[in-house]
Amino acid sequence: MTHKYYEFFCPVKVIAGKSALEHIPYELTGLAAKRPMIVTDKGVRAAGLLDPVIAACEESGLEIVTIYDDVPPDSSTTVVRDIAGIYRQEKCDSIIAVGGGSAIDTGKAVNILVSEGGDDIAKYSGAGVIKHPLKPFFVVPTTAGTGSEVTAVAVITDETKGVKLPFTSSFLLPNAAIIDPRMTLTLPPHITAATAMDAMTHAVEAFTCMAKNPLSDAYATAAVKKVSQSLLSVMDNPKDVDGRLEIAQASTMAGIAFSNSMVGLVHALGHATGAICHLPHGLCMSLYLPYVLEYNLETIREPLGDLLLPLEGPEVFSATPAARRAEASISALRKLRDQLHKRCQLPRTLKETGKVTEDQLDQIAEMALDDGAIMFNPKEVSLDDARAVLQRAWA
Repeated sequence: MTHKYYEFFCPVKVIAGKSALEHIPYELTGLAAKRPMIVTDKGVRAAGLLDPVIAACEESGLEIVTIYDDVPPDSSTTVVRDIAGIYRQEKCDSIIAVGGGSAIDTGKAVNILVSEGGDDIAKYSGAGVIKHPLKPFFVVPTTAGTGSEVTAVAVITDETKGVKLPFTSSFLLPNAAIIDPRMTLTLPPHITAATAMDAMTHAVEAFTCMAKNPLSDAYATAAVKKVSQSLLSVMDNPKDVDGRLEIAQASTMAGIAFSNSMVGLVHALGHATGAICHLPHGLCMSLYLPYVLEYNLETIREPLGDLLLPLEGPEVFSATPAARRAEASISALRKLRDQLHKRCQLPRTLKETGKVTEDQLDQIAEMALDDGAIMFNPKEVSLDDARAVLQRAWA
């Protein structure tokens, strides 16, 4: 694939390592922020993950003015409006989002309201609506998968209309992403597995979809390698700090990759399945990945074959004939999913989830065709094609 033109953009400062959290006060004061608000959820607070963040700020004489810890798994316009009201009431001047994708997206949306004004977040929905820089915003991810800490996108549910509102603007990018392995040490095995496979899928789709470019390729292959080398050892030893850091970095790298190169059919099917059957996003990614790669195979044979090196290492790569490497990459991913299923029963088929019925497949296929991600899939997808991939993923 030749690239006569491409764009690559990632201005987020990444602060990573075993004492990354302790750098938050320095970053805040560097932006003249003195009254931060923390946006998080009950689970994160109950797990004690806020303690090191609060301690770091207190030691530097920085007061956390207020903590909102009631972000739901699927955040809504009402929640965003409520938090923005508290932010204004408490005269805060910055936001620290601590959590998974929902807390981070909520933080992004709150930042739009408190920076732009008003109570109606819906009017800022879409691309390119926000024209000005927002308030200082920091993200501390507690799951290693979504990559939301380095993406310019947020999705919030409008409960009254029953739709998901997308927000896209480079101004949504955090001032800094703080990647600290202490934040993922308490993740349960099935969430560790599903979120890591979310990162793996971001990286694989970034490397095989239409808008790939040399810079996104570098991030994508590095992310694939880190997940391949560290995920199973973290599953076997959950307190492996180095392994946790590797996967957290992989998530960030994959986030940078796909926000510059887009994703494809795996995400289109995953978004539809999440909306209709309420399956977690990471699980959908893990589930559909090999089936979509098989569907796209002849269009992506060369890049998919190249991924065998980060997936399986140099010995397997060199021992595999070039013509068989693409299939070997799919086999490597299937093998990884089998290992995860063995360790934490992460479903490999729709039937194994126990939450999808076969008569929902038509509805999922129809919704997937309307998903923006499908535009970047390397192979054209018809309704029948989507239905056939779903049928293969069924059992």
